[in-house]
Amino acid sequence: MRVAVAEDVLLTRQGIVSMLGAAGVDVVDQCEDAGELLANLPRTRPDVAVLDIRMPPTHTDEGVVAARRIRADHPGIGVLVLSHHVEPVYAMNLIEEHPEGVGYLLKERVFDVAILLDALRRITDGETVIDPTIVARLVGRRRRHSPLETLTGRERAVLELVAEGMTNQAIGARLVISERTVEAHVSAVFDKLGLAGSPDRHRRVLAVLAFLRA
Repeated sequence: MRVAVAEDVLLTRQGIVSMLGAAGVDVVDQCEDAGELLANLPRTRPDVAVLDIRMPPTHTDEGVVAARRIRADHPGIGVLVLSHHVEPVYAMNLIEEHPEGVGYLLKERVFDVAILLDALRRITDGETVIDPTIVARLVGRRRRHSPLETLTGRERAVLELVAEGMTNQAIGARLVISERTVEAHVSAVFDKLGLAGSPDRHRRVLAVLAFLRA
């Protein structure tokens, strides 16, 4: 896996690069700002770009703007956006515009190398990965006329874990049910949300979008 990292805080950038290198990931670029990362993409061609959400010059949403541009101009490159704070609106906007191959994690998660590597692998597979804290915040919102109202409690729980980017096996371990049972619940979710199978549609991603929009 080839990864580019854009983070203006030197120690954080070095920490992420060091962890990835120790895990055997090829870090092809490390930058202080989004502009440098974007300029280097035609040469570095990473599988995934990891970006801080707030970078110079304004420290507002440079990472999200760069992520949108990457997904639009380089659809083969996945994007993982990092943030110190829970900001669901940024996750929603990014994922709704470019749902496949994107992720949004709190920075505290990425210093667990297993979580970081799992997120990167799922993004390269075209999945959507959302921080569990953001998922919990979205679940806590009041919903009116939600398409998720037809789901059972267990089906909703499975969908929430799908939104976190977990595999069926990991969901089964979390909920203490078999992987086959998880597959049945996921299939039921697809059916109830009207997500028909198609070679050009990633139903897990579409299910996550339905969850976010509800």
